[in-house]
Amino acid sequence: MSVLGAWRDGTRRVHAAPLLLLGMYALTLFVALPLSIALRGMIEAQLGDSLAAETIASGANLDWWQEFSAQAHGLATTFVPSLVGFGAVLENINGILENVPMAATIAGVTAAWMVIWSFLSGGVIDRYARQRPTRAYGFFAACGTHFWRFLRVGVLAWIVYWVLFAHVHGWIFDGFYPWITSDMTVERTAALVRLGCYAVFGVLLIASNIVFDYARVRIVVEDRHSAIGALVAGARFVRRHPATFRLYALNAIVFLVLAIAYAMLSPGPRGTAMIWLAILIGQLYILLRHYVKLLFYASQTAFFQAGLAHASYTAAPVVVWPDSPAAESIANASPEPRIEA
Repeated sequence: MSVLGAWRDGTRRVHAAPLLLLGMYALTLFVALPLSIALRGMIEAQLGDSLAAETIASGANLDWWQEFSAQAHGLATTFVPSLVGFGAVLENINGILENVPMAATIAGVTAAWMVIWSFLSGGVIDRYARQRPTRAYGFFAACGTHFWRFLRVGVLAWIVYWVLFAHVHGWIFDGFYPWITSDMTVERTAALVRLGCYAVFGVLLIASNIVFDYARVRIVVEDRHSAIGALVAGARFVRRHPATFRLYALNAIVFLVLAIAYAMLSPGPRGTAMIWLAILIGQLYILLRHYVKLLFYASQTAFFQAGLAHASYTAAPVVVWPDSPAAESIANASPEPRIEA
């Protein structure tokens, strides 16, 4: 299967299971809701009955926002002007590239989300691999079957990413970059060097992400029990199929197009109507971002199944919900003896 064929097959699989997308979006809202309520309480306590509260009700007040940010701590430090619209996307990308530490509260919620996703992703990949409805019982049965395997893969992924951000990032940006640019006098050249450093670090992140993605796919499709074995098998598949990088790039382009569209359509915080419009467009962006995330998994699953002739089966058996006790008793009842005249 070609890269474009795998991508098209992935889109078809995502479209065939819309409840996965809606469920993922609803779960995101559920996880974010407690943080939103807590942040709302902090803002309300800081505003009180002040005159700033009246002006904020009709639009953004940047003077108050700066004052609030100067006094903020913990979760409140995340409530910054860049939170509105496309600035949040740029803030997240900058945080990854510059290795900016997360607030403790955000880090805790992120860790909780990763554990939840480790549970759900097994069912997601299983649904896309089977290409048929598995219903709730089949979906959650697959989630439970693969959860501990995915959790072990997640621990290995955490170790790899920790090495990349805690050590490799420092070697590149705190060691190599200052050394190579120490005698440079042209800012443009230094900017190009830093861009190259970003590219190197990004390639390492992407390569690691691709290997872990195919390790998860192999766990589900081939019913692998060993996380290390699946990781080695995933790396072997990526090495033998360089097209996995092109498929990843194609999905990344879809995300880039989505981000550009969001940047063009998202309005600034000017007036109450514009704020509500920004919220609605932001929610639509979150929904489509989840679509892209599911597209990554679906297209990678399609490409792997086609590459190793696994397109028509998965190793795990079909889960069938048992009949009720009454139905079983009727089905298992022995026939009554016949009395001949």
